[in-house]
Amino acid sequence: MPAASPARPPVVVFATVRNEERDLAAAVAAVLAQDYAGPFLFALAVGPSDDATAQIAASIAASDPRVIVVENPTGLTPQGLNIAVRAGVEALPHAVYLVRTDGHAQLPSDYVRVAVDTLERTGADNVGGMMVPLGDGGVQEAVAFAMSHPIGLGGGRFHTGGAEGETETVYLGSFRRATFERLGGYDEHWTRAQDWELNLRLRTSGALVWFTPRMRVEYRPRGSFRALARQFYKTGQWRREVVRRYPRTASARYLAPPVAAVLVAVGLVLGVVGLVTGSVLVVGFVLPLGYLLGIHVAALVAGRALPGRALVLLPATLTTMHMAWGAGYLVGVRRR
Repeated sequence: MPAASPARPPVVVFATVRNEERDLAAAVAAVLAQDYAGPFLFALAVGPSDDATAQIAASIAASDPRVIVVENPTGLTPQGLNIAVRAGVEALPHAVYLVRTDGHAQLPSDYVRVAVDTLERTGADNVGGMMVPLGDGGVQEAVAFAMSHPIGLGGGRFHTGGAEGETETVYLGSFRRATFERLGGYDEHWTRAQDWELNLRLRTSGALVWFTPRMRVEYRPRGSFRALARQFYKTGQWRREVVRRYPRTASARYLAPPVAAVLVAVGLVLGVVGLVTGSVLVVGFVLPLGYLLGIHVAALVAGRALPGRALVLLPATLTTMHMAWGAGYLVGVRRR
């Protein structure tokens, strides 16, 4: 381990990856380029992959002692994160803080320093900032815009920005190790939404979750409607599980997509029946047509500064996000 200033507390940066051949080297390079003056290491749990992820990780670890690689045989996110944390604190037993990153995240060079400074300045137990989606091409640009605007993902500050302060949840997260271990880390039931669930347990226990816009992480969103629909379907499923486990967390922001999906589906069924039977039920088409009209108007107003192709694709992007989330929420998680 390279010598570092003893004035700064030791930090474990951790992540779990699977099938990240394209982005892993850049993500690790961003961690190793941190300007943090204290000792830190990067603990990386690697799940079973269909590409060269494991080989890339092993090569990086062999060339830099600050990187340790461990297996995540399940390939699941919460298990991998817990494995990485355990491996990290075993290698750096005096670590005070735990900073999460992701296999396709690009941490700015001051990320760890700002995280530690914010933890110490505010007394918070978990701090985090903004997920900044960046698009390349029409679909990605439309998705990036939708993910950072209230008409797409609602008003969460880690998506849309806002003033520094106490919050419900943050992107990724930088934790006090003592608090993280006291709560048992990530609940391995939560294949998705594990960060949200952990932040809920933090707040319920009296811990402080803190948002700062100074921590910004670039993120590459899905580049096709099929991948976007799959992502949001699963997100909706696990949001339903959150509400099932913690009913008081239900809110208009989370319930709007399933309500919209039901209204659109009911309207389509009634409209088709009305066409077939020649009855007044044909007015059911008002519901899906009204939704589509509203989406197009909202997209044109909110996205007017987007490049032409991204603006054209924005209504379809928003519809895919809303309907996939809503369908996933209505189906829920199949419990074993």
